[in-house]
Amino acid sequence: MLDSLGLLTGSPWIYAVVALSVLLDVFLPVLPSGALVITAATAAAAGTTAATATAPAGAAGQVPPQDVPSLLALLLCATTASVLGDLVAYRVAWRGGERLDRAIARSRRLTSAQERLGKALARGGGLLVVIARFAPAGRSVVSLGAGAAHRRVKEFLPWSALAAVAWAGYSVGLGYVGGQWLGATWVGVAVSVLALFAAGSLAAYVMRRPGTTPPATSATPTGTP
Repeated sequence: MLDSLGLLTGSPWIYAVVALSVLLDVFLPVLPSGALVITAATAAAAGTTAATATAPAGAAGQVPPQDVPSLLALLLCATTASVLGDLVAYRVAWRGGERLDRAIARSRRLTSAQERLGKALARGGGLLVVIARFAPAGRSVVSLGAGAAHRRVKEFLPWSALAAVAWAGYSVGLGYVGGQWLGATWVGVAVSVLALFAAGSLAAYVMRRPGTTPPATSATPTGTP
């Protein structure tokens, strides 16, 4: 059971913890932000189900007696924090100067990702930003790469927002399904987290495939973020 997280998931502080974790994991990809979102959504789904099952006849739809996170609030919280984190990383990389450029140049992975991202955004093919949101450290590579390459914010931000909605919706949805199916148990959370990791592995595979990013036709001028 999720007893050890009961106080947190039953407190408004869960939203602050989720937001902070999602905001910072663009710089610290080891933070378990996805697992935290899933855990909170699982508790919300299981708590709502339990309250409905124990409510007297005709009482369906009443507010559950126990405190559980709101699924909509979790979705909005995770989405907003994801977009803000992307923008912070983008701005940091934009202003990083020569030191950041040298750091990227020393990493073949970052250099390749930056080049592919530039081509994708130049053609409006920012679907790469959405895919990368699910890949391990993909969000960091894309956000920092967009800033370091001085891509225009109007090219990057809409795709970042779409990626945030997709990732947050998928994570909350996994937690909800797991909570409805298996209840607030570690098994339910583990199954949902494994599904999130599976999506991440698939995203990483797609990003590594040659030809994932279409060739650029013409360079898009850069500007102020």
